[in-house]
Amino acid sequence: MTGTKGTALVLGGGGITGIGWECGILHGLAEAGVDLSGADLVVGTSAGSVVGAQLASGLLTPAELYERQLAGPGAEPAARLGGAVYAQYGLAMARSRDARSYRRRIGTLALGAAAGAQEDRRTVFAARLPSHAWPERRLLVTAVDAHSGDLRVFERDGGTGLVDAVTASCAVPLVWPPVAIGGRHYIDGGIRSAANADLAAGYRRVVVIAPLALGSRLLPSPRRQAEELRAAGTEVVVIHPTREARKAFGRNVLDPARRAPAARAGLAQAAAHAAEVARVWTA
Repeated sequence: MTGTKGTALVLGGGGITGIGWECGILHGLAEAGVDLSGADLVVGTSAGSVVGAQLASGLLTPAELYERQLAGPGAEPAARLGGAVYAQYGLAMARSRDARSYRRRIGTLALGAAAGAQEDRRTVFAARLPSHAWPERRLLVTAVDAHSGDLRVFERDGGTGLVDAVTASCAVPLVWPPVAIGGRHYIDGGIRSAANADLAAGYRRVVVIAPLALGSRLLPSPRRQAEELRAAGTEVVVIHPTREARKAFGRNVLDPARRAPAARAGLAQAAAHAAEVARVWTA
């Protein structure tokens, strides 16, 4: 069945470099005449929740979002999402019978890990967001319940503050602490999907900007979710980083020093997608 709603912008997870790259893509598309900031729906996962909240606020243009990424790393420390963490993710996946049990295993690991103070992380995201109020434009921020493994979608009328929702969506397991909200603890929405593009179901035109293309039997990839949307009659385009962009990210997607190179790579890549995005966005 063809979607009955308007346009949806899906912004996936991918660390600090993912934030930079997404901002570069958005700026480059806008320069090419395709401004996605007017999307009827914005879906943000992890890095995408930061960019989505910034864009949906209406207080920053794509050009301003991009310029913010070019600043130096400042005092923000580089965390590490390395082989040891990925190994634990892989082991949890191998031992899980289904996607929900996998997410629950990761949640259990996150709850048992010493990963710093939640309030410190909240301070980081409070500084990144130009407004701490939910925007009028519909914004969905994804996270995973660390106890049950269930998806939690935060939005304006749900009773959770925007800064808390974004902090939860970015709580990378075994790197940052789970976020306590309403007696539950939440972890990165990317543990459910790199983009959670299925939340755009029902919209006629969807653009997915996803720094991570990964997927498995327990982790639906953005392209797989896009195919499901297309099967329902939605016009969809998916943008992933080129090889050159991935080189710009470096080996650690949580390194603030790689943010500016990632943003420049996104800007350089955007022109190659402008025609296809314009066709879908204005169909």
